[in-house]
Amino acid sequence: MKNKTFWIFALLTLSIISIAYSYTRFTTKAETTAAAECHEIPSTVESEFKPTVENKFKPAEKAPKGMVWIPGGEFSMGTNVEDESLCSIKGVTKDAAPIHRVYLDGYYMDETEVTNEEFEKFVKATGYVTVAEQKPTKEEFPSASEEDLVTGSVVFTPTPSAVNLNNFLQWWRYEPGADWRHPEGPQSNIIGKEKYPVVHVVYEDAQAYAKWAGKRLPTEAEWEFAARGGKTGNLYAWGNDLKPKGKFQANIYQGHFPIKDGDTGEDGFKGIAPTKQYAPNAYGLYDIAGNVWEWVNDWYSVDYYKSLAESGKVTKNPQGPDAYYDPNDPTEIKRVHRGGSFLCTDQYCTRYMVGTRGKGEIRSAANHVGFRCVKSK
Repeated sequence: MKNKTFWIFALLTLSIISIAYSYTRFTTKAETTAAAECHEIPSTVESEFKPTVENKFKPAEKAPKGMVWIPGGEFSMGTNVEDESLCSIKGVTKDAAPIHRVYLDGYYMDETEVTNEEFEKFVKATGYVTVAEQKPTKEEFPSASEEDLVTGSVVFTPTPSAVNLNNFLQWWRYEPGADWRHPEGPQSNIIGKEKYPVVHVVYEDAQAYAKWAGKRLPTEAEWEFAARGGKTGNLYAWGNDLKPKGKFQANIYQGHFPIKDGDTGEDGFKGIAPTKQYAPNAYGLYDIAGNVWEWVNDWYSVDYYKSLAESGKVTKNPQGPDAYYDPNDPTEIKRVHRGGSFLCTDQYCTRYMVGTRGKGEIRSAANHVGFRCVKSK
C-alpha cells in the first residue's frame, strides 16, 4: 500500500477491526472444516428462551409504502452462551449474552435495506454529501499529512491465495474515491444497481436519510424483535436450519474465504445482491440476515445485555446504553451493527445468526454496511 493513504486506511478500518477481531481467532484447517458442519441448535440456548408474546393491536390504516407493521410485544433477546470460538455455538460471543426479556411497542419497519435508488432521491432532494465523499480533515486525523487526506472508503479485496485469518488487513483496503456512488472505487458505478442496498454510509449518513424520510433508525431491540419474526429462540431469521431443504435463505459467503474467486455463489450471488432475492421472514422483512450489515441507533457497549439481565425486570422499549464501551478499542465511538453481510462465513464470521451483534466506529464506512429504517406508530 502506498504511503499516501496508509494512515487514513489504518484509521478508517476501525469498524472492520471491530467486526473481525472481536469475533474470531486464529483458524487452523481442521477448525475451518469443522466450522462448516456446525448448524445444529444447542439445546442449552433453546431452553433459556421464553415464549414471544406479540401485541394484538394492529393499525387500521395501511402501512407506509415499502414498510411493514411489526406488532411488538415481549420476547427473549440475546443468548446465554459465552463462547468466542468459531464453531462451538456458531461464533456467538459474550457481548450477546445473557438472554433477557424486553417489551416493545409496535412500529413500522422498512421491508428492505435502503437501496441506491432510495438514497439517490434523498441526495437529489437535499444535496447531502456523505462522510466518504468528504475530504478528511487535520482536526479529525492530526497525525496524517496533507497528502494523506483524500476522500474514500474501505473496500473488501480478496487475497491472491489462502491466508491465515488472524490478519484482516490482508483483505481490506482504503480505496480513494470509493463511496455510495462508486462502491468499488472511482472506476465503478451503480448504474443498473438501483435495487441494491446502498453502502459506504456511516451512522450520521443513515441518520440523516432517516430524518429526511420521516423515519428513524431502529433500536437494537426493535431490530432483533423484527428479525425474529415472532418466533422464539431460533438461530436464524427463518428457523434453526441454515439451509432448509438444501436451499440458502440469505446472501452470505460460501467457499474459501477470503481468496479471489473463493466465493462459490451457492446462494445465487458472489458479492452483494439486489434486495428481495430470498423469501421474507414471518413479518415480511427481506434480507434481515446477510447481504449488508445494518446500522441501528444504540451505542455499542460490551456489557449492556448483562446490565439489563441483572435488573431482573422486563425492560420496556430499551434505547441502548447511555455511553459506548468497547475494551478492545476504548477510545473509539461505536454504534451497533446487526444482521451480518455477504462476507459472513462459517470460516470467519457467522453474524447472520439472528441473536448476534456487530459494532462499528460511527464515521467508518465500508462496502458491506448499509441500513434500514423504522417509524413509530
